[in-house]
Amino acid sequence: MRKIMIAAFFAALSVSASAQKIKVTESKENIGGGNNSALVTTIFQTSFETIEKEVKEWMNDYDAKVSSQDGGWFGDNAAIKKMGDKPVDIYAKWERLGDGETKLIMAFDLGKDFVSSSRHKDEFEIAEDIVKKFATKTAAIGIELLIKTEEKTLDKLNDEQKQLEKESDDLTDDIKNHEQKIEEYKEKIKKAQDDIEANRMKQGRKKAEIEAQQKVLEAAKAKEKI
Repeated sequence: MRKIMIAAFFAALSVSASAQKIKVTESKENIGGGNNSALVTTIFQTSFETIEKEVKEWMNDYDAKVSSQDGGWFGDNAAIKKMGDKPVDIYAKWERLGDGETKLIMAFDLGKDFVSSSRHKDEFEIAEDIVKKFATKTAAIGIELLIKTEEKTLDKLNDEQKQLEKESDDLTDDIKNHEQKIEEYKEKIKKAQDDIEANRMKQGRKKAEIEAQQKVLEAAKAKEKI
């Protein structure tokens, strides 16, 4: 059990360190209806269900009208004040990379063009910061869920350990009870053996009495014949 606790601790520590190294890169991705400029990052140890839920809530925070699109979410007319007064369309989708890593792709459509570092320096920096904060927050949620899962596993193992200890105590009590009964049976056997020996001695004396009485009877019968 101690090994499991240590493993859970280092697993959480490793995930936490990974979350601190979250980086956002720019690339062309198949998103928003074409091969568009997007921001890409990696989220660690977080399920698709959690990412899906968090992305939707995040888009709702910007008052976007959220709908599913291309295996992800589309946030229509999001109000990102730092990017200006005009609404922004947000696209997000994700794919599993393996080993607890998920690739998150986000694209920001300003209306005529998707945000890119070359054409929209200020907006790109804002979008980069938004994506990084979102990924960090979501990874933290993943870590928390991981820890809760490990805690539940540990609690279950502790319960099983307590049950095993109880079974061990019960077995120990059974052994003590059986040992006590064995001692009682030994005493009963010893008494029975002593009683048998005493009975044999009584039988011997009784036979002697019977033989003596038989002689007395024979002597009496002999007198009757005279």
